[in-house]
Amino acid sequence: MLILSGLILVILAGLALRRYGYMIGLPFLIVKYGGSVLWGAMVYLLVALLFVNRRTQLFIIAATCCFAIAVELLRLVHFPALDTFRDTATGTLLLGRVFSPWNILCYFAGIGMAAAITLQVARR
Repeated sequence: MLILSGLILVILAGLALRRYGYMIGLPFLIVKYGGSVLWGAMVYLLVALLFVNRRTQLFIIAATCCFAIAVELLRLVHFPALDTFRDTATGTLLLGRVFSPWNILCYFAGIGMAAAITLQVARR
């Protein structure tokens, strides 16, 4: 239940950052890369939720990192149906549009932070 609650909070924070980040005066780097950090955390929490019986932290981190890299590399692939999906709000939020190695670093930061927080919460 805690993982699901955290997942919902991360999703809401990401949507709020994307929607209101500039409006409240946050710098470009926070809005741009903060969203990527939150996306990495979201994916980690989704994988942790899917593998709730498999509490091996290393497995969840590795699976999440592999998925995040795959999604970023998918941005290098272009064909009409995929590009049409990327042009939607959902497609942009889930897959993004442009490949960036910086995003991979942000994903890893989000995955690491989410893993550290869930580990601390689980210990309590």
